[in-house]
Parts: sequence; C-alpha cells; structure tokens
Amino acid sequence: MNDDRTFTLDAETTEKLTAFGELLNKDASTMINEALEQYFEAKEEEMARQDPMTNLSYDEFWDDMDIE
Repeated sequence: MNDDRTFTLDAETTEKLTAFGELLNKDASTMINEALEQYFEAKEEEMARQDPMTNLSYDEFWDDMDIE
C-alpha cells in the first residue's frame, strides 16, 4: 500500500534528516518510517499500561501519592 501524503517539517528537522541520511546512507522515507514504527510501539505499550477506569498510566496514577 502506497499512500502519498504531504507533511510539513520545520527547518531544523529537515536539516537533521538530511544530515543523518548522509551519515547512515538512508533516505528520508526510510528514517521517518523507522521513527514512526518506534513511536507507535511506544504508544501501544503506554496505552496497554493505562488503567481503563482512570485513563491514566500506572506511573501517572501513582505520581503524587504519599503512601506511608
């Protein structure tokens, strides 16, 4: 499936993408796809840890709790 979309990246991100592409010998699409795969995996793990009753992650739920 090849779904062409248009995205806007700021100048700093574009520069880094170009620099890393040259260092790693990878094209921008490959690096963006790899980064998005990591992002989606991290978000899926985060969502799996959320308590469905509170909509908070485990860490967010227990933050600021004083247990004595």
